[in-house]
Amino acid sequence: MPSTNVTVVIGAGSIGQAIARRVSAGNHVVLADLRQANADTAAETLADAGYETSATTVDISDRDSIQALVKTATELGAITRVIHAAGVSPSQAPPAAILAVDLYGTAVLLEEFGNVIADGGTAVVIASQSGHRLGALTAAEDAMLATTPADDLLALPMLQPDQVTDPLHAYQLAKRANALRVKAEAVRWAERGARVNTISPGIIITPLAHDELSGPRGAGYRAMLERSPAGRAGTPDEVATVAALLMGADGGFITGGDFLVDGGVTASWFYGPLAPT
Repeated sequence: MPSTNVTVVIGAGSIGQAIARRVSAGNHVVLADLRQANADTAAETLADAGYETSATTVDISDRDSIQALVKTATELGAITRVIHAAGVSPSQAPPAAILAVDLYGTAVLLEEFGNVIADGGTAVVIASQSGHRLGALTAAEDAMLATTPADDLLALPMLQPDQVTDPLHAYQLAKRANALRVKAEAVRWAERGARVNTISPGIIITPLAHDELSGPRGAGYRAMLERSPAGRAGTPDEVATVAALLMGADGGFITGGDFLVDGGVTASWFYGPLAPT
């Protein structure tokens, strides 16, 4: 059996890299992205910082592509860390694409990596504060998003085009589903001695955030920052600090949880100056 431990980073952007730096000392780090150039750049950056790395592509809306990534990683060693930070935002894609990538893709990743994660392994899925601003779903809807087999998810009536017409609504549903899915998958991952949690960041300064801040909803996002308790955006390193707790020994009693890291935007949305009138 191979003796190498492997970290798999899906989505080779700022948050994925920041988390990998905190939790991957001694591991081989596989950086996977839809674009090979992004993966190559991230792998070179981490290699220059002393990590053993490799780069590959993955399309998380395609199960075959995810399975190929799993095969690549398991051939290198035991997968002990999974960091899922890939996705598209409301300003980047229409509703159907957001649901295919952010909702279906995450469900498939949890299924496939849950089949191979090593004993003692851990994972974090990057969701979003947006999932917390979605209105309450019914218990039946929660259960469907949490437990419907991944390949049947997009056929759910609540996810059909006539029900999800706005990219932001699609994004909020996908991110709520991510947290629900992780809660359910934590039970299955425990059978392999592994843990999985969700982090729901607020506005973190990354290229994706810059797209949002300069996009059609930019004024609203800037107002969120100005009227939140923290009064600013977050950084990838602040998300990585939470991930390091969840993925390390100090987080050994934490699994199936969702951790809101948004500078208080959600608090202000419900109970402060950002509350809808």
